[in-house]
Amino acid sequence: MSSSAIATVIKMLESLPEETQERVVDHLREYLSDLLDEEEWNARFKRSQPQLKGLARRARQEIAEGKAKPLDLKEL
Repeated sequence: MSSSAIATVIKMLESLPEETQERVVDHLREYLSDLLDEEEWNARFKRSQPQLKGLARRARQEIAEGKAKPLDLKEL
């Protein structure tokens, strides 16, 4: 975000009553925290792709060899 965009947001916040400013800041903190969590999840998921591909390959092989059976939810 450009410094002019940040300045605009600050001016918008400053025009609000203090209690409303606090609410907006709380929402922004929560939103930013969620964004960072999502970015971390995406990075971890991307790093796990080789392992997931290996597990999928193994599952297909076991199915082809007749070593796998359909999932019975009642057995869980």
